[in-house]
Amino acid sequence: QVQFVESGGGLVQPGGSLRLSCAASGSIFSIYVMGWYRQAPGKERELVAAITRGGVTNYADSVKGRFTCSRDNAKNTVYLQMSSLKPEDTAVYYCNVIRDGSNPMYSWGQGTQVTVSS
Repeated sequence: QVQFVESGGGLVQPGGSLRLSCAASGSIFSIYVMGWYRQAPGKERELVAAITRGGVTNYADSVKGRFTCSRDNAKNTVYLQMSSLKPEDTAVYYCNVIRDGSNPMYSWGQGTQVTVSS
């Protein structure tokens, strides 16, 4: 079992930036494809960014060009740099190992709240 601790969320004005971090337990972190997910109020949880063990990334169209995902395998940590934030980015953000497609492999952490509002 791998556990996740997300951090870095907060309240930011439209157009602002935030950097999220996700620390994962487990010594085999480096072999996993990691994903950042988000869940807005009243909506399904969605995958917004993915990163392979080698650092190849993929993004949902809604965040492409604004979000950048990276990882530090030595620290068992994955990051999400978010810029040009919009009110529709407001959500709780989670990370997880991607099992297949966009499906998560493990239980969710507590997530970190991102609120974009003026």
